[in-house]
Amino acid sequence: MTTASPALSDDELRETLDLLSTVMASVSDRVDAQTEVLDRVNKTATEARQAAFAAKAQTDPKAYGELVGNTIDGKIGDTLIRLARFAVDLGQQTMATERVLKQAEEDKLAILRQVRDRENKADRLKRLLPWFGLGALVLVLAMTVTLPRFLASNSSTCAAIGATWTRTTEGIDACVFYRP
Repeated sequence: MTTASPALSDDELRETLDLLSTVMASVSDRVDAQTEVLDRVNKTATEARQAAFAAKAQTDPKAYGELVGNTIDGKIGDTLIRLARFAVDLGQQTMATERVLKQAEEDKLAILRQVRDRENKADRLKRLLPWFGLGALVLVLAMTVTLPRFLASNSSTCAAIGATWTRTTEGIDACVFYRP
């Protein structure tokens, strides 16, 4: 059997109600304070999670490699392109220089051949020069003897050399020089 509890008086009920409301207010304040703490903990956890993801992205070798590669491409790419163009231009200039030097070498060899040919001709002339001199001396001596006789055999050439064309007592024509 159950016994019924005695009924509380109005004052006791009022006091119990006040105590219950005070307890409820206290519990509510504690719940509000714990909610604020939990909100701060949640915010801190979210920030920590974001920081962890950011750190993970920064320390990811693949992402970091792409970042470094893009930076290098951006900074060094133009320089490498200019260096490649410079290398191509340098190669073309080298080939042009080689062609010019080859042409200069061929020209030099042609000039040396011409000089050698001229020296050979000069050597042949030096070998033949004494014979030409001897031939000229023989010709001068022959002309010294024969030219006056040839010039004196014709009346017009006789007058050209300053002599007079006359006939001898025996009837032979002669070219004669008279002394004044």
